[in-house]
Amino acid sequence: QVQVVESGGGLVQAGGSLRLSCAASGRILSINVMGWYRQAPGKQRELVATITSGSSTNYADSVKGRFTISRDNAENTVYLQMNSLKPEDTAVYYCKAEATTYPDYYGMDYWGKGTLVTVSS
Repeated sequence: QVQVVESGGGLVQAGGSLRLSCAASGRILSINVMGWYRQAPGKQRELVATITSGSSTNYADSVKGRFTISRDNAENTVYLQMNSLKPEDTAVYYCKAEATTYPDYYGMDYWGKGTLVTVSS
């Protein structure tokens, strides 16, 4: 089993910054892709950014130039640096890890419980 835990959410004024962290733990053989998703009230969950074990990144158009995703493979940890925050960034941010576990060697997606980011105007 794999546990995924996010941290770093909070209340920030528009134009401010926050840094989210996500740590995966358990019987992990490898983690290929980790990513951040968000869900605002009344809206569907959407992709924010992803990063592979080789540090290839992908961003939603709405956050390009403002958010940066990075990871520490040795620690199975992913970060999301959020700058120039806007009120429309307000959402619960979820971390997802695509992990292969042992001894079964099957890859699955594991989700965290989410961390709330609120941006005030």
